[in-house]
Order: sequence, then structure tokens, then C-alpha cells
Amino acid sequence: MNSASIRSTPRLPFILAIGLACGAAQAQERGIEEVSVVGRQVNLIGSATSASQGKISQQELDLRPLLRVGEVLETVPGLVATQHSGSGKANHFFLRGFNLDHGTDFATHVDGMPVNMRSHGHGQGYTDLNFLIPELVGSIEFTKGSYDAASGDFAGAGSAHINVASRPVDTRLSLGGGDFGFRRALLTGSADVAGGTFIYGVEQQDYAGAWDSIDEDVDRKNLWLKQSWGTAESGFDITFMGYDNTWNSADQIPERAVRSGLISDLGSVDTTVGGESSRYSLSSSWRGSNALGAVRASAYAIDYDMNLYSNFSYFIEPDGDQFQQLDDRKLLGGQVEQDLDFDLGSVRLSNTFGAQLRTDIIDGVGLRSTREREFLGDIRFDSVDQSSVSTYWQSEAQWTQSLRSTTSLRYDRFDFDVTSLAAADPTTLAANSGRKNDSVVTGSLGLIYTVDDSLELYANIGQGFHSNDARGVISRLDPVSGEAIDAADPLVKTLGSEIGARLFLTERLNASVVLWQLDIDSELLFVGDAGNTEDTGVGSERHGLELTGYYQIGNSWSVDLEYAYANSRFETPIDGFDDIPGALEHVVSGGIGFQRGEGFHGYLRLRHFGDYKLDGGVDAEGSTLLNARLGYAFNDRLSITIDALNMLDSNDRDIQYFYESQLRGEPAPVEDRHFHVFEPRAIRAYLEYTF
Repeated sequence: MNSASIRSTPRLPFILAIGLACGAAQAQERGIEEVSVVGRQVNLIGSATSASQGKISQQELDLRPLLRVGEVLETVPGLVATQHSGSGKANHFFLRGFNLDHGTDFATHVDGMPVNMRSHGHGQGYTDLNFLIPELVGSIEFTKGSYDAASGDFAGAGSAHINVASRPVDTRLSLGGGDFGFRRALLTGSADVAGGTFIYGVEQQDYAGAWDSIDEDVDRKNLWLKQSWGTAESGFDITFMGYDNTWNSADQIPERAVRSGLISDLGSVDTTVGGESSRYSLSSSWRGSNALGAVRASAYAIDYDMNLYSNFSYFIEPDGDQFQQLDDRKLLGGQVEQDLDFDLGSVRLSNTFGAQLRTDIIDGVGLRSTREREFLGDIRFDSVDQSSVSTYWQSEAQWTQSLRSTTSLRYDRFDFDVTSLAAADPTTLAANSGRKNDSVVTGSLGLIYTVDDSLELYANIGQGFHSNDARGVISRLDPVSGEAIDAADPLVKTLGSEIGARLFLTERLNASVVLWQLDIDSELLFVGDAGNTEDTGVGSERHGLELTGYYQIGNSWSVDLEYAYANSRFETPIDGFDDIPGALEHVVSGGIGFQRGEGFHGYLRLRHFGDYKLDGGVDAEGSTLLNARLGYAFNDRLSITIDALNMLDSNDRDIQYFYESQLRGEPAPVEDRHFHVFEPRAIRAYLEYTF
């Protein structure tokens, strides 16, 4: 596939823009009733406990064109979701000066189930959201900073709680197709069953990709089944989710290979990498009350598997550097919460007491040397049992009509049990097996002052933490060389604080400003030749500014703008540099939306991040991405939606790293930038029929 031919349709952005304008004119001429665009119009004044807290509705998710499912988290202001590999792999995330890799330090939950994987085969906190069906997401509630006691592990920079729809949805069939072999079929609906509401979704997605020498051959399948009884205050839900995916990967490539003409920016060095993954879960939740107050309980069981082939350094080793990462586990867990409200004199206290349990039974997690997906030898292969028990208390006190405060405490105990089953150096097996436990106590304080119905001020300080990979916690010898190594700290604390303000005017303007800082005891960094993260043992400091604004213009147009600034530094320089590799300093995103009646609707979305530092102080250029969505409803049943992804056909880089690699024919490894380019402009169309 020739990259020049891919980028040869500059008229498409203008066609889409003209269509948006014409749609508005036609709708006005026909006198279609005006309906407001649903943006961030939920007024959180009086209920939010920090200026950086927020909620995203399903209507807002419907506006956004998505290249990959994980981009639903970009609805969190300042969060960036990129990709350095195949479509079936978890996104790479950035927030508040953190290079989050695939999710470390940002906790994600779906209907009470944790998504971040502990001691994962590819990276600590691995957050794969490919099992989501965005059309069946009811809402996303997010926090930034470490002030939410219920979020726990991985929530140092923030958290997102994704809620599956529980209200009836239309029975709808959506058929999509587009450039580079994209095909998607989705059937969603609901029915009254057994005195409750049954909601279902079935999805099949195929994708070849725009790459020169890789057919991604994505085969993504999802099945969601949810049965709900009762109301939001009193009821019971049970949900099944099934996900299965296989794909080939176009991994990051070295800059020198493109510069020399060996490959294009859409090329690959190793064309045999890729993977497969599956996730099956059964979860339930119960809501009720007792003499003390409201009670909530939930439980889940997850069966997860991943088999991933990667090659980031190519030919340093005689047999090549391809490696296989495996993860086969089951997760069991649950949570219970009890509300208790009472008056202490003239002060109203609203308390929540909670307990959580999680057990990861990992039958096999490992790293193996491979060539063209054929096994060569074990680097290390382990079984891991890792469990945690947590209790927490959150309290809100209403001191006056205008002044509230929040207090929280949380206790976590972790148990790590590692059995080393295979290694490049078999003499290390005993030394890298064992048990260890650790515990941590965290807390937070907050003050909220309500100036009036439209303005609220906040001040927060709180602690969070992330757990480290159990193998790093237990290991004493390098599994390849046999040399002594230092074990990682089991639990690493963060300390954050922020001050901010929230403004909500006449259901038209929703804005916030936040000044924040965040310190972490030990930074995790990406290791290019292993494809995972390592604990540096060095602390880091961050501070920054966030501005958000969402404005409704009349009844048809909406504008949103988000800006995030972060200054991030190691407390002690590493190799002479205190810049944190991959920490984004400036992130800007914004959008313009239009909707008139049940006819035309459109949305234009821009995301930009500025230049940033890589390892060794090397500079990486920023990127700008523009996506658009245009839709038209022919009648109550039939509608069409057209997405233009990378509308300006930018060849900016989605992500970059700096490390050593060796191409075939090179006498020694070479330090170089390695990058993954934006996928070329793609047009996708979806035809939807509502039964």
C-alpha cells in the first residue's frame, strides 16, 4: 500500500464541513424543532467534592468519533490516549504529567469491576478497554488527584468509573464500513424480562489497517447481557460480558529506517508481531437499605487471557529480539458499602464505610524469546497469587449552608505469592520465588465553599498509591544473568493537592480552573527492549494548571475547550536528566457541536499536545489531530453517521520513545527515536435502523 495514495484526498474535510453547514440550513428551512446539544450540562455545584471531578453522559459519548475504543477515556479533560502497536492492544495513556504507560496510576472500573491488571504480562496496571461497547455505556464518572477513597490501587493520578446502561435502550442494528477494511456490525436492544429490564449488545468488528506491510486482520467480538431489577436506590443487576480478539501489530519503528528509505512511516521492521486476548466476566450488584441507611454490594468473577508478540529492538540478539508476553488469570472480588448519616450538634455528617476484596489467580505470566511467533526459550515464566483486602471511610460534613468538608481514610493489605516456573537461568528459580505482604494507610481532606448557586471553590489534599508487579517485589536475581537485583517496593505512595473553582451559569456555561501538584515516591518507566515498565526507585514531583469550559450557544450549537499544563521532574536526575520521559507538558482539546431537531447533527474535535522530552533529554515533537462526525436522521427509524478520522490527514506521531535498537546489517545497537505515526485519514459510515 502506497502512503502517498492514502493521503491524496484533501477535499474530504471541506466536503464534510459543507455538509454540516448545508444540513443546518436545510433543517432551518424545514422548520424542524430545535433541540439542545447535550454536553456537560450536569450541575455538580453542591455535590462535587473537587474542582477536577466530573461526569460524562451517554449523549456526550455519542457525539465523539472514535478510532479506537480506549479513546472514550479522552472525555476526561487533559487525558490523552495513543497507540504504539496493534488495534487489539491497550492504549497508551497520559495525564497530569504522567506517562501512564497502559494505565499505571489511573484506575479504571467498569460496573464495579477493576480493569487495571496487577502483575500483568505486558505492564503493571494494564488497562485494555477493547471489551467496551461504547453505545451501551451509561455514563463515566471521573476524578483526578488522589482524593477518592473508594478508588484505591492505581488511582494516584485519577480514576474513571464506567457505568453500563441500566435503562431500556432502543432495539437498533448498526452496520458500518470504511477505509482500510473497516467493518462493524452492532445489535443492541432491551426487553421486559422476568419483571425487570434485559439489555443486550452483540458486536463484530474487522479491520485491516493502513500499514504498508501489515494486515492487522482485527477480529474483535463482544457480547454484553445485563438483567436489571428495581431502581437506582433499590434493586439488583447481573451482567455477563464476553470479549475475544485477534490481531497483527504495526509496532513503533526507528526514525533512521524511515529517513534512509528502508521503510515508510507506515512500514514495519518485524511483520510477524501481533496477539490475541479474551475477557469473560460475570458481575452483580445489589442496592438496598437497612436501619442505618443505604447499602450497596457487588461481586465479580473475570477470566482473562492475553498472548502478545512484540519486537521493539529488532536484531540485537543473533536470533532477533522478538518476544512473547503471556498472561492467563482469573480475578475474583467484590465490594460492600454502608451509608450512615447523622447530626452532630448543628453539623450534618454523611458517612460511607466500605470494604473491598480482590484476588488475582495468575496461572501463568511470562516473557519468552520467539522468532516469527515460534518459541525459542523462556526469559522468565511464573505463577502468581496476589490478593488485597481494603477498608475505607469517607465523610462529608455540612458546617454551614455554604461550607462543607470531606475526610477519608483507607487501609489496604496486599499479599504477594510468586512461584518461578522457568527462567533463562534456571538457578534463579528458588531465589525468585516466595511470599511477601505489605500494607498502606492513605487519607484525604477537602474543603468546599459554595459562593452561590453558580460558583463553588475547592481545596483538596490526599494520598494515593499503586502496587508494583509481584515478580519485581519478590525477585532477588536477574532471571537471565543471575546477578543480584534490588526488589521493588510493594506499594508506592502518591501525595497530591489542588485548589480550584467551578462555575455553572444558566445551564449554558460550565467551567472550571484547577491548580494542582502531585508527588510520587517512585516512578515507573517504560523499558523499550522488554516492552514493559520498571521501578526506578526515584521519586518525582509534578505541578500544573487545568482549564475547562463548555458553552451552549443558543439551542443548537455547543463549544468546549480544555487545556492542561504539567511541569514534571525527577527528584534526583537519572543519567544526568531530571525530565520525566513521555511527560506531556501542554495538552489542548476542544470541539464544536451542532444539532437541530432530529435531522442533522455534527461534531468537530481537535486534540493537540506540545513538544515533550524522551529519555536522555531528547526532544519529541508534539501532534495535532482533528476528527469529525456528521449524522442525519431520515426518519424515526433510519439514520446515517459519517466519521472523518484524522480529517487533515496529518502524519504527526501518535507516540515516540528513545532507546537502542539494531536493524539487520547494522554492526551494533543505535540510540534512536522510535515512533508510531497517526493512521492516515479514514472515512467511516454507519447506517442505523431502529426497530
